[in-house]
Order: sequence, then C-alpha cells, then structure tokens
Amino acid sequence: MESGNDTQISEFYLLGFSEKPELQPLIFGLFLSMYLITVFGNLLIILSISTDPNLHTPMYFFLANLSFVDICFTSTTIPKMLWNIQTQSKVISYAGCITQIYFLILFAVLDVFLLSVMAYDRYVAICHPLHYMVIMNPLLCGLLVLVSWIICILNSLLQSLMMLRLSFCTHLNIPHFFCELNEMVQLACSDTFLNNLVMYFAALLLGGGPFAGILYSYSKIVSSIRGISSAQGKYKAFSTCASHLSVVCLFYCTMLGVYLSSAATQSSHASAVASVMYTVVTPMLNPFIYSLRNRDIKMALRRIIGVPVM
Repeated sequence: MESGNDTQISEFYLLGFSEKPELQPLIFGLFLSMYLITVFGNLLIILSISTDPNLHTPMYFFLANLSFVDICFTSTTIPKMLWNIQTQSKVISYAGCITQIYFLILFAVLDVFLLSVMAYDRYVAICHPLHYMVIMNPLLCGLLVLVSWIICILNSLLQSLMMLRLSFCTHLNIPHFFCELNEMVQLACSDTFLNNLVMYFAALLLGGGPFAGILYSYSKIVSSIRGISSAQGKYKAFSTCASHLSVVCLFYCTMLGVYLSSAATQSSHASAVASVMYTVVTPMLNPFIYSLRNRDIKMALRRIIGVPVM
C-alpha cells in the first residue's frame, strides 16, 4: 500500500473498548464516575493544602502539584472518550490526536518526575531532619518543580514533532480509547525507526532515571530507619513515607503491567483495558491514599466541609 502524506489525513477513529451498543451506557457511566471522583478528590487535596497554613510545607507543596497534574492527566483522555460515546462517534481529528499525544506524554512524565522529587523530599526529611528546612527551602522546591515542567515540556514537544514527520495511510482505526504514542507509530506507513529510537530512549532516560532516583532515596531511607532504636520512632519515620510509597508502587506497577501484558498478548484491546489502570484508576486513588493515611490532610478536609476537628 502506498503511504499517503500526513497532511491528507484529517481524522482518525478511536475504537474504544467495545463495539456493542448495549455496553456504551455502562462504559459512559463508569468512566464519568471515575473522572468526577478524580477531579473532585484531587481538587479537595489542592484546596485543603492551599487553605491550611499548617500544610504549607515542601511535602504538601509537591503533593498539591501532583494532584493538579493528575487532574490534567485524566482530563487529556476521558472527556473526549465520553463525548464520543455521547455523540455515538469515534472520530478524533488529526490535530486533536497530536494534541492529545502531546499532553498525555507531558503529564505522564511529569507524574514520574514529581514522584521522584517527593522521594527526595522524604529522604531529606528522614536522613537529614535537622537540616530539612534549610535544604528544602522554597527556592529549591520551586526550582525542582520548574525544572520538571521544562524537561517534560521539551520531551513532549520532541515526541509530538516526531509524529508530524510520519505519513499515514487512509481509514486509520486506533484500537484504543485515546491516541497512544506507540499505537500511532505502529499505524504509520513511513519508516518509524527514528521515532522508535527516540521514544524508547526517552522512556529509558525519563522513566528509568527518576525511578532509579526513587530507589536510591528509599534505600537510604530504609538504612536510616533501621538505625533508629525505638519501635515507635521507626513507625513514625516509616509512616511519613507510606502514602508516597503506595502511590509509587501503584503508578509504576500498573504502567509496567500495561506494557508487559501488551508485549505478552500482542493484543491492542488488552493494552487499552490495562492502560485504564495508570491513566484513570491511579489518579483517582491518589487522593484516597494520601487522605486516608495522613492525619493533617484529614483534619484540613474536615475544616473545609465543616466537620468538627476532634
């Protein structure tokens, strides 16, 4: 088949999860519920942190940024999917697909960077408690977030520009509920060697690098906790990391599971279902993980909704 010029492609078709009409209301209701829970849950976290002076610390500053990114991450894919179900359409424009790829990569990698920054924050708090406020000063906190944004924006821009160089054949069906980068590259008619090289190199560098940083931080944290003599001291030190460690495990395990399952089954439909875990379920669960295991967050939330603080 001859490859067509990418300027001739005006739209793609998102096949979603099922072609059966009777399942569409169920899918719509399920994803609308998860999306609303994600948005409202993360907004409550941001509101509680911004309104409570006791939460104006580096740890909660990074958590507020993570909650904002999670809202944006989910909003990149779910509203379009819900709109397509409601209008009984599977169409997404070429420009819309490239835009979706740009923001999806941006917020996914930014999630990874923020989790690594939060791991460093916990490392400083536990391993260097006397110098914590000196090291984690407002300037450094702001700089860490700013640098994370700049790196992620540049990476996302590079990946999107690499997509623009590809040529596509006509009548393109995407076996997913959003424009996933790897799926799009596989659909291209032109040579994709350079795209694959850049994509995998970026995944190794920007995914593996922060993960290595998280592992290093927690190796130092565990070593420091083992040196604490009292059981109560060990529990207190570990409890400050429990929520973050839970989120890290959830995010990386679900993302790793997606790519391992897709590699094992070679099924795009299975990959689409599995990707729901890190694109929808993880951002939805993050507010619950942090609020249920964090006394300060729970107290701030009670003040917001008017429940007396015990």
